[in-house]
Amino acid sequence: MTAFFALGNPEELAMDTSEELGPEEVLNNGIESHHPTSPVSGNLLDMDRPVPNSVESLDEEKIEEDGDNRAVGTITYTVPDVRKLTDTGTHSPIVLVRNLPWRIMVMRRKTRSSGHLHDDSSTLGYFLQCNMESESTSWTCQASAELRLIPYKPDVTPIIKPIHHMFYNKENDWGFTNFLAFEELLDPAKGLVHPTDFSMNLEVLVTAEPPHGVCWDSKKYTGYIGLKNQGATCYMNSLLQALYFTNKLRKAVYMIPTEADDSIKSVPLAIQRVSYELQSHDKPVGTKKLTKSFGWETLDSFMQHDAQELCRVLLDNMDMKMKGTRVEGTIPGLFEGKMISFIRCKHVDYESSREESFMDIQLNVKDQKDVYESFDDYVRVEVLEGDNKYDAGDHGLQDAEKGIAFTKFPPVLHLQLKRFQFDPISENNIKINDRFEFPERLDLTKYIKVGPTDVPPVYFLHAVLVHSGDNHGGHYVVYINPEGDGKWCKFDDDVVVRCTKKEAIERNYGGSSDEFLQFRNCTNAYMLVYINEAKREEILQPVSEDDIPGYLSQRLTEERETEARRRKEKSEQSQYLNLRVVTEDDMVIHQGHELVDMEKIMARKPFRIRKESNLLQFQETLAEWFGYRPEDIRFWPYHSRQNGSARPTNLNLDQTTLQSHVVQDISSLSSGHFAGDEEDLIVFLEILPYRNPRSCRNLTAKAAQRRSDSEMTLFFRYYDPVRKVLEYKGYEMFSEKLQASMLMMMLPFWPLYIQPPNGRRLFRGAD
Repeated sequence: MTAFFALGNPEELAMDTSEELGPEEVLNNGIESHHPTSPVSGNLLDMDRPVPNSVESLDEEKIEEDGDNRAVGTITYTVPDVRKLTDTGTHSPIVLVRNLPWRIMVMRRKTRSSGHLHDDSSTLGYFLQCNMESESTSWTCQASAELRLIPYKPDVTPIIKPIHHMFYNKENDWGFTNFLAFEELLDPAKGLVHPTDFSMNLEVLVTAEPPHGVCWDSKKYTGYIGLKNQGATCYMNSLLQALYFTNKLRKAVYMIPTEADDSIKSVPLAIQRVSYELQSHDKPVGTKKLTKSFGWETLDSFMQHDAQELCRVLLDNMDMKMKGTRVEGTIPGLFEGKMISFIRCKHVDYESSREESFMDIQLNVKDQKDVYESFDDYVRVEVLEGDNKYDAGDHGLQDAEKGIAFTKFPPVLHLQLKRFQFDPISENNIKINDRFEFPERLDLTKYIKVGPTDVPPVYFLHAVLVHSGDNHGGHYVVYINPEGDGKWCKFDDDVVVRCTKKEAIERNYGGSSDEFLQFRNCTNAYMLVYINEAKREEILQPVSEDDIPGYLSQRLTEERETEARRRKEKSEQSQYLNLRVVTEDDMVIHQGHELVDMEKIMARKPFRIRKESNLLQFQETLAEWFGYRPEDIRFWPYHSRQNGSARPTNLNLDQTTLQSHVVQDISSLSSGHFAGDEEDLIVFLEILPYRNPRSCRNLTAKAAQRRSDSEMTLFFRYYDPVRKVLEYKGYEMFSEKLQASMLMMMLPFWPLYIQPPNGRRLFRGAD
């Protein structure tokens, strides 16, 4: 006979804990607690978000905003008797800005010198705190503020210090450890505190961007929604929003025939899906299906691609799909302009010219003041003379003029600002952050010959695509004037917020000379979208549900319902385990060296059992499935061993343990090479001896349950050399102290023992 021996204990579960940093761990010893690169959610390339504008230069233009979601708020706090301040600090009442709680934190701090504390001197620590009680680790909020100390004497100038910071869970307070020396603060001549009760008046003016990683209802506040960032897809999100709000294009996109298109590979269908969801949903829209239709793998979503190239690829793809339909020609009709490239000889009557189409115009930024100067540079005539004379064929080498002339500007004009260029000195690509102005109203009449029936080339600014960072990466946002009425919104991935005209236009010229805003000089426009004023109504015509073909609306609705159903099923499935049950019948029919054929066991359709069911409920369910009473059975989870084999594990569970533990607690024992996935649980179902025909023992239920922890279980199989088969003969409990020699002596007296035909006893020992 062959004996199999299995013992084991369930592994203990380990829990990871993470420490939270308190205020003292966040504060530095410097004057201002400042970290130049605060981590934010998303890819490293996508971290350099533009900061809000200085509170010193708020726009005179007012934005209508609801109370708690306002961008600017003031916190006032009177500190009673500053002499009693301690290093634990005191806090002001909470004020909500951008739906986040903000407050002042002020404390008394010992003065440090060469790393040593001085008991005889101290300073005032003055900080702004944000979202202090949140347990979330994913939220961020970019803000600027003025920390003010308002003197008791009205004729004394307030002490004001500005801060800029990306607030997040580990840096939720920011300010100054040494705002003012206490000696100076308490000096009666300074007039900073009340002369009798020593109270102090503080005031903080906060200007905050909409937060990321928290609930922000863009639809409620603006009527529009954003796009989710996959890692470094903010540049794509900005471009998609600009195209989406070109309403005539959106209408044409809906009319592209995609009934037979592959739902995964079709780019036009993916763009239809994004447009439909932006128009009909209330929450930010995902773009994974769109990038998948591009053929991008997961890694590509974490790499920034060229925005101009992506725009051309999208438009070309849609234009090809529109051919032969009633919307054919929509793309060139909206975006295509024409120009003539010419070379004109100065002294002979000879000219060479060629008409070319363009979908956008690339304008130089370097050494150009504004769009008009750059257009002047674009059409400036180059003189070909000297060693650079033009070969005019029969006329020989001639002095000539080379240039371009616009013959048609499109209704929607895309201007690509050449912020990114190759630097021959450093032999690297660099970003040009020079100041470059662009007008809200663009008149290009001087650059084209306009006939009496032609549409005047006068444009209004519709969108400003902005990059913040350097040539190696950064963050992209887009400012859009959706209805062409001067009411601007900022689209920052999943967050949309109303903004002022000044923030959308002037603040994105680049090249700020304000010392407080020096770090903003890497934030500037790189693409402008202008719409012809005469075409405003046509291009920005309203788009309603009636403009969406019925088949498309139905397909996308059904797709959404199917995905919702799958998410629900997946959520429900995550609450269950796949249970596979091994019985002695499986051991009887198996002829291999192992107890059972685990591949066949795994091929069976599994039972489903809730992870949170306690083990007593699990035992009752097993008994019901197999037609026994709960007290007649026990279950042994299979355990995967290091040698690749698998054995049942005797848990020896008492009634208390059965009630206090759940199925999830023992499922880890079944993780191994034989498991289909991490959600598999395999158990051996033992039928207790008094109900088991294979058992030699006649034990009562209570006696069967009383098994010692020092016992081991041996499974016996007999090899018949005549028939050359293995026969399963059952299992038995023995003391762990039992020696192999004693076991050999006991085997002949075991009731199910079979004497081999040749009289030899075959025994291989315990495995």
